[in-house]
Amino acid sequence: MRLFFGLLLTAVAGWVDAIGFLQLGGFYTSFMSGNTTQLGVGLGQVDEAAIILPLGLVAAFFAGAFTGNLLSLLAGRWCLPAVLGTVSSLLGIAFWFFDQGGGLHGPSLILAGAMGAQNAALLQVNGVRAGTTYVTGTLFSAGQDLAAAVLGRGPRWKWLLHLLVWLCLMAGAAGGVVMHGQSSRWALAIPLAAAVLLTGLALMRKWWESSKTETIHQP
Repeated sequence: MRLFFGLLLTAVAGWVDAIGFLQLGGFYTSFMSGNTTQLGVGLGQVDEAAIILPLGLVAAFFAGAFTGNLLSLLAGRWCLPAVLGTVSSLLGIAFWFFDQGGGLHGPSLILAGAMGAQNAALLQVNGVRAGTTYVTGTLFSAGQDLAAAVLGRGPRWKWLLHLLVWLCLMAGAAGGVVMHGQSSRWALAIPLAAAVLLTGLALMRKWWESSKTETIHQP
């Protein structure tokens, strides 16, 4: 179940990032390394127009990460439903903006906030980070675990799980591009539905675990 949650969240991140990239003409809603490089270029060229958008996206991502982690700490064992509910709400607001024909920057900043919050829901599955919105470290870990496997110093197939996370991000991005080409207004409907589904499943799971615990402790 944890692996399913993590891989689906990673695909959501790829889908949302691809839409943001297409809408903003080369900027990202989850890949802050790329936005930071763009920001540096804008600063180096003293180009105000090239500074404002990447700076806003980085700030929105940071704010989302802060909010998601704060909720995670406050919610305790209900942290996953709380974080996923926040992500779903932000995706819903962004979807509404796009559906209403709103400007590009506002919804994209909301998407960046959602992706920042999503990282608070990172799931560790056999030492693999699933649910991430970036995969540079994931690819490095795949190479690291493959090297260890070749020398017989680690699990033989663990590196494939890292590549599966990478594949989900890429597949999500491809799906986002296809859907955006079909209907840009409805392109966010799929990741929104996925986030709502995962929120519901997380709530049901925690409710079931809580009811089971209460039953065990009943006199």
